[in-house]
Amino acid sequence: MINKIQTETMPHAGLSHAEALARLKLEGANELPITGKRNLFGIALEVVREPMFLLLVVAGGIYLLLGDVSDALMLLGFVCVVMSITIYQEYKTERVLEALRDLTSPRALVIRDGLEQRIAGREVVRGDVLILSEGDRISADAVLLSCNHFAADESLLTGESVAVRKLVQANADVMMPPGGDDLPFIYSGTLVVQGRGVARVLATGARSEIGKIGKALQGLNVETTPLQQEIRRLVRNLAILGVLLSVMLLVIYGITRGDWLHGLLSGITLAMSILPEEYPVVLTVFMAMGAWRIAKHRVLTRRVHTVEALGSATVLCVDKTGTLTLNRMTVQQLMVKGASFVTDNTHVPLPETFHELVEFCILASETSPFDAMEKAIHELGKNYLSDTEHLHSDWELAHAYSLSPELLALSHAWKAQDRDEYIIAAKGAPEAIADLCHFNQAQLDELAAQVNGLAAQGMRVLGVAKAHHRGSVWPDIQHDFNFEFIGLIGLADPVRSTVAPALKECHAAGIRVVMITGDYPATAAAIASQIGLPVGSGGIITGAELSKMDDVTLCEHVRNSNIFARMVPEQKLRLVNALKANGEVVAMTGDGVNDAPALKAAHIGIAMGGRGTDVAREAASLVLLDDDFASIVHAVRLGRGIFDNLRKAMAYIFAVHIPIVGLSLIPLLLGWPPVFAPVHIVFLEMIINPACSIAFEAEPAEHDVMRRPPRPPKEPLFGTRILLISLLQGVFVLLATLLVLGYALHNGATEETARALTFTTLVIGSLGLILVNRSWLRSILTIFDRRNPSFWWVNAGAFIFLIITLTVPALREVFHFSPITVKQFVLCAFVGLASVAWFEGYKFFGHNSCIDTIR
Repeated sequence: MINKIQTETMPHAGLSHAEALARLKLEGANELPITGKRNLFGIALEVVREPMFLLLVVAGGIYLLLGDVSDALMLLGFVCVVMSITIYQEYKTERVLEALRDLTSPRALVIRDGLEQRIAGREVVRGDVLILSEGDRISADAVLLSCNHFAADESLLTGESVAVRKLVQANADVMMPPGGDDLPFIYSGTLVVQGRGVARVLATGARSEIGKIGKALQGLNVETTPLQQEIRRLVRNLAILGVLLSVMLLVIYGITRGDWLHGLLSGITLAMSILPEEYPVVLTVFMAMGAWRIAKHRVLTRRVHTVEALGSATVLCVDKTGTLTLNRMTVQQLMVKGASFVTDNTHVPLPETFHELVEFCILASETSPFDAMEKAIHELGKNYLSDTEHLHSDWELAHAYSLSPELLALSHAWKAQDRDEYIIAAKGAPEAIADLCHFNQAQLDELAAQVNGLAAQGMRVLGVAKAHHRGSVWPDIQHDFNFEFIGLIGLADPVRSTVAPALKECHAAGIRVVMITGDYPATAAAIASQIGLPVGSGGIITGAELSKMDDVTLCEHVRNSNIFARMVPEQKLRLVNALKANGEVVAMTGDGVNDAPALKAAHIGIAMGGRGTDVAREAASLVLLDDDFASIVHAVRLGRGIFDNLRKAMAYIFAVHIPIVGLSLIPLLLGWPPVFAPVHIVFLEMIINPACSIAFEAEPAEHDVMRRPPRPPKEPLFGTRILLISLLQGVFVLLATLLVLGYALHNGATEETARALTFTTLVIGSLGLILVNRSWLRSILTIFDRRNPSFWWVNAGAFIFLIITLTVPALREVFHFSPITVKQFVLCAFVGLASVAWFEGYKFFGHNSCIDTIR
């Protein structure tokens, strides 16, 4: 974001871009050393420690002891290939996570080349001029050049939870340790909790106070989610089963055949076939890549496990301003003493009656506003009062009273050059301005009718008042001024065109949308009508009504109400807790400092990236980069698709391991020759790993992904139905391969020929499993139009490599194969594909059951 600085109100010069770049190269980035960051060597070291790798090395050693040097070398060659694939996947995941960490780092608003520029916090350098507002996280140690009611939370450095007041001091250019009020210094990592200020950076990175005391800023907290716990339990149970079966096979083989070395080799082969090393890898890859895909759609995932939770959201609580609307306020109507003026593009002169209203509304606003409403007010004055005496660029702001939860109004006190008194301008919620003006009941009733009339048209309404003050002592509160009511100003914020279709999509997906706004009920109702949001049988609940409800009553009311008006940020936390108490999975949007508790309490906190504060972003799980409601819905759609694909990948892994385990164990128990050696398992892993972590991850979402109810949050990844389907898929492939093996041996085929036929059937069956599991709703014939290049690369690569192993003599020898005829190959391919064809019938005849499986 770049805006031209108004030099008369922002005289602090910043660095030039060239100076900043030179200092960045000289002093380094504004960041502390990152702990836990994995480089390529570290990832390779982790892979070497994996049980699968160790088993392969042991198997290679046994081959050397048996004198099979070629087998040993080929096996170790395959080890290198598998290692390369694993390292690539891990490295790619690490880079994705690193990119996400970079995106989620705090950003800073600086002045460079006379322009306001929003840059990454790591790019801030010594000498930069920072512009700070309430809710910002300070990106570097700095000294304040100017400030207004500035206070910071320095608990990160001092442990003191009370915010400290800051003041400007002349000639303060050497940093002092934090602690205590009235210092001009602010510190990296601390939070602005009140006011605004301009500061010059004195120290960055390791030279800052947080660097000196050795407190590294931590990244994302690693949380154990139910899905991770489920995967860990599955891995543990399968690992135990694998060890027990491998030991049993070793003993049986050694006792019955007297060959303990080959028995150990068979035991290792069985252990490799059972070892579920793919599960945690797939979970990590899917979550990280899913977060990256969501980020490409302008939704940043700060906590990767949120991808898992998106598909479970049942209630979406959203702010009206900036999320449902464009946050581009324009003044629509002015009201003074019953008279009304509607602004439009016809440039009709503003009647004198309304000049004072616009004048004092501008005086009650910031001179260089960031707030959308105040920008609209300044634009109104520029359009209608530029040639009048009602704009006062030469007046000096002498005192200011901030907005507070107790009084939703603010006041600015101005010193005019030609007067010996101060002019007080106040604006805020009409009821707050009426309170300042001490309205009687009749005046309140008349005001309420006017406000409701404007609000019914979807406008946000502000009241404006004026007062005068003499003397040098300022009152403690705004009520001590003798205010005179001037009039009302109505502002409108257009609804985003994408909201209505996105809202329909939410309804179809079983997601309830709740609007939370600080506006009047009539304004909220008007917006709801425009976007098609039903109010609910409980009607609109206001902040005043909510404050009178106990928790039990609130839980009952939130079941039937979709609009909450005149809410203050602190009340959002009560709404979130009430919805959670009703069993809802809550996604909540927020942008301010006071929204942070609600964002943290929600299952999915969504901070505004464009207008949100750093505090809100750090408390949230997602950051909405474009502040658009439709982006939230798109993230939910992607999250559901990612979880669907994760479930398919996990089901495929489970299914494909059943024939691998069965062929490693059953032939030996039946007295047949062993089918598999470690080299065959490695070949199969070269199919399984890319299939489950690349092909399925890139698969487009099912067409009905947003036409089904949210997934229950406690629903396991492997439900009974999914386990049963995966088991049946694996068993059918196992039976097909055993049929081919038994038939070949029964008809006098050599051990090598039988192995080649069985292995071919298994590989084709595995590729068939990938194909039929691409969609659990649509048949093979209807999914070829779904774009997924990864799927075709994985399948084509596996098929070509299978052909090479069957036809190249050197590889046939390594795999212990004999040549097979084209007819035999076609027969094996037919049996392999037939073993998975039943699932196509299941999709067709058991369509509803298939849908339930996905859900």
